[in-house]
Amino acid sequence: MKPQIKLMQIQPILAALRRHKAGTILITLQIALTLAIVCNAIFIIEQRITRISRPSGMNESDLLAVENSWVGASNATTLTALNRADLTALRQLPGVRDATLTNSFPLRVGGRVTSVRVDPTTKKEITQAAQYFTDDHALVTMGAKLITGRNFRTDEVTVANSNSYKPPPVIIITKALAERLYPHGSALGKPIYLVKDSAPSTVIGIVERLQVPWPGAWTDAFAGNVVLTPIQLTDERNVYLVRAQPGQLTAISKSVPLLLLKTNRMRVIPDQRGIRTFAEVRDQAYKADIGIAAFMGAISVIMLMVTAAGIVGLTSFWVGQRRKQIGVRRALGATKHDILSYFLTENLLISVGGVIIGALLAIGLNQWMMSEFEMERLSLLYVLAGMCVLMLLGQGAVLAPALRASRVSPVEATRVS
Repeated sequence: MKPQIKLMQIQPILAALRRHKAGTILITLQIALTLAIVCNAIFIIEQRITRISRPSGMNESDLLAVENSWVGASNATTLTALNRADLTALRQLPGVRDATLTNSFPLRVGGRVTSVRVDPTTKKEITQAAQYFTDDHALVTMGAKLITGRNFRTDEVTVANSNSYKPPPVIIITKALAERLYPHGSALGKPIYLVKDSAPSTVIGIVERLQVPWPGAWTDAFAGNVVLTPIQLTDERNVYLVRAQPGQLTAISKSVPLLLLKTNRMRVIPDQRGIRTFAEVRDQAYKADIGIAAFMGAISVIMLMVTAAGIVGLTSFWVGQRRKQIGVRRALGATKHDILSYFLTENLLISVGGVIIGALLAIGLNQWMMSEFEMERLSLLYVLAGMCVLMLLGQGAVLAPALRASRVSPVEATRVS
């Protein structure tokens, strides 16, 4: 008889829900809205965490970045001499392993992007890549891993202005870019065109990984595409990367700016981004992503708590209203388990309706964000997981008031309202 009784509970539960339309609709919509928001929020958090966890390709420990701007020097010969004097002084500084001059580096948030082709006659490039202008000390200073080929030779490093340079005869590229350009063979020794209708640059080395300078989502399609160009720029603004000996980073963070000012005072080192360890570079680059992830996490927790509280409150209210009815059922032979099962089933029906509507809302919200903010498509696994979580949350939230209802005495049936 008990299985039949449980099957027959559905009809009176639906009838009871129809009598409490307002509360039922509100909880259903609350569950649906929570599912839609939480699924997309968790998806955004996962994207941000994936982006933050992306390796830069450098040995990030013991690395210092110095932003430098020359004052009153615009002549290429003068700037070249100033840069070389700085590099010589930095490499001779106690506690420094090596140093290099560059226009940018991974996560700097600023640099140059270039189109890349293997056939100069094509109108459209194959992909884009970040371009780091540097020298033969770059690989050691950055800590980038050369997996095939060789490093630049000193005689291959030239000097040019960023507005008038020509693509060099040789370049080093990342593995990601090599596989994109030559998917069916090795890119080593192959030509690459950085500027349309220009002479080709030959790939002499491939590094395992280097990240582009920009951490934003707009670079996801070419985040690992980097070209190292053996050109030292004669621009008024530049960046020095300094590799400290193990354990010497704190010391050289203090001594490097003093050394540079002693070498030549006609420069500006910004207060905010002038002297930064790479740990500080990473923190600043991903500050917005960390903030968004934390905000979305907080919103998700609040939404789940509010939904659970709403289910507890509504069920407690219904239990209070139905004490006499529960007492009558107990007097007619219903067990505590029957009463508990009734409220759990009632909440399950509401939750099912809520998660079905919520799944549709989640997909619709994601479609809107894809069109407005270039978001990626929401995986259905997030929706299915969210549906399971919300249904479990509903059952957990209703358990306490349902247990109180199961303890209502049959004596309640005889009490006068």
